[in-house]
Amino acid sequence: MTATTEFVARHRFARITARKARRIADLIRGRSVNEALELLEFAPQRGASFYLKVVRSAVANASLDENVNINRLVISECRADDGPLAQGRLRFRPGPQGRAMPFQKRLSHLTVKVRELEEVDEAPTANEKRGKAAKKA
Repeated sequence: MTATTEFVARHRFARITARKARRIADLIRGRSVNEALELLEFAPQRGASFYLKVVRSAVANASLDENVNINRLVISECRADDGPLAQGRLRFRPGPQGRAMPFQKRLSHLTVKVRELEEVDEAPTANEKRGKAAKKA
């Protein structure tokens, strides 16, 4: 088994909460790149457009290597990590009776890693093993 290299693309400080972005990350993790791109194209969630760009970037990074077949790429890792607050602070809106109500504008770091699907040598089944043993005898 050969070690395959992973190609990474990141969108740091994306203006979406990590919780909302994780829904899309869970949708495409482990799928082939072609299938993921198709899903992201038609997914109604806002995070899909963010991940669409990141997956395309990861494929472009992989295509720079001549030895990689981009049609065999699989999304091996897909994450949405918490980033800092926008402008590094809380914001405030007016509340009832002259109060100030704080709210947070959250950012996230989106990461996609793709790798080429390895060719798997199929192990012989139990029936095939018995057939070979019978032929030898």
